[in-house]
Amino acid sequence: MDHAQQKSFARGQASDTRDEEGAPSFDPDGGARGLQRDLHDRLQPAADEPVADVASHPEAPARSGRTVRRLLKVAIGLAIVAIFGWLPLKAVLQTSSVEAVVNARIVTLRSPIDGTVSAKPQHSRQLSAVGEGDLILHVVNARGDRTRLDDLRRQMSRLENERPSLAAKLAAAETAQQDLARQAGQFRDGRILQLEARIAEIQSAIEAAAARREEATAAVERASSLIKSGSVSTVELARLTREQAIAQQTEVGAQRRLDAAKVELTAAKNGTYLGDSYNDRPSSVQREEEMRQRAIDLRADVAHADAEIDWLTHEIAAEQLHYVNRSEADIKAPVTGRIWEMMTSPGEDVRAGQPLLKLLDCTGAVVTANVTEGVYNRLKLGEQASFEPNDGNPEIKGEIVNLTGASGAPANLAINPDALNKEPYRVTVSMPSIDTSGKDCAVGRTGRVVFNEDAAKP
Repeated sequence: MDHAQQKSFARGQASDTRDEEGAPSFDPDGGARGLQRDLHDRLQPAADEPVADVASHPEAPARSGRTVRRLLKVAIGLAIVAIFGWLPLKAVLQTSSVEAVVNARIVTLRSPIDGTVSAKPQHSRQLSAVGEGDLILHVVNARGDRTRLDDLRRQMSRLENERPSLAAKLAAAETAQQDLARQAGQFRDGRILQLEARIAEIQSAIEAAAARREEATAAVERASSLIKSGSVSTVELARLTREQAIAQQTEVGAQRRLDAAKVELTAAKNGTYLGDSYNDRPSSVQREEEMRQRAIDLRADVAHADAEIDWLTHEIAAEQLHYVNRSEADIKAPVTGRIWEMMTSPGEDVRAGQPLLKLLDCTGAVVTANVTEGVYNRLKLGEQASFEPNDGNPEIKGEIVNLTGASGAPANLAINPDALNKEPYRVTVSMPSIDTSGKDCAVGRTGRVVFNEDAAKP
């Protein structure tokens, strides 16, 4: 080994190692700084070593070849150092968080009623996956208040018992009204026939009166012609004259009765009965009117009972549903996620409003990270960011949705951001592409967030 190699080995033995030909090998403890010193020593000759003429020394070509090989090995070593040192250097140059964790909102499900809890077997374990709408718990209150429901059912029973009686009374009233209407019709027809017969009789009487009037008139005329000859006395003429007048008045009276009978006949055809009594309607017609009014009232009562039964039917159905809601309650998952904390157990009595379980909302997973004050002051809402998991999975793109700073962080997250205690400035990043299904909820996985300050959204 020449003097320069000895000098380089003496200065760099604490930071690098060599192979049998003197080439550097990568030492993770020495790092790039030791390789830089070694390269400097190899390229710069020692101060006390004279530069000799290559031609005057026959061993110069051999030493020159060894130098080229050494330089080639040094270049390869520097390339390895550059490749393996780029990742830590990149991490130093990037704007990133100090620490980060995948987080999600916690949904607390409470009991809507007082009762006893029962659970579905597949959802009784903590961290078991649930889908949106899945039944998790069932609360039953065996002592629910059903007073109103019982009252409505009693009213329904009373109406259902009364309605057949009302219907029977209505049917009887309608039958009686029909009978009375038939009797009234028969009376009307008989009355019309009676009046028509009376009119015919009066007309006959008028004709007879007219005949007697004509006869009396002829007798008066004969007596008037014979009185001059003395064959008829004055007394006889006067008698004949009185009979003529009586016959004329009798005809006039018969004609007046005929006019009255015609008026009565016209009224009877119209349903009005005229007579010498104060009551112009027969009792059958009056009773038919009374029965018709009773049938109308009973029909209204039956319709009212039917309407009330319909109302009670709907009211009982609504009250039944209300009673079921007061006495039974299904606790269903509002979102897809996992059971984060079961705060009750089957058979336990709970009160209305008491928390039953906490559900991890895996559909809205975010990444909470804490950063230094300098990084925090440069960030803006809407800027792009990426989450790099510590487990080696590919990075996930997202954007900044909340800058909490040193104030209190949201308390409804599964992992309280206060647990990230290296820095007080906290950032929330949405990660739409995180696998947020209930089967593989990534909440709790750690990593770091790299911020792209030039990619802010407009």
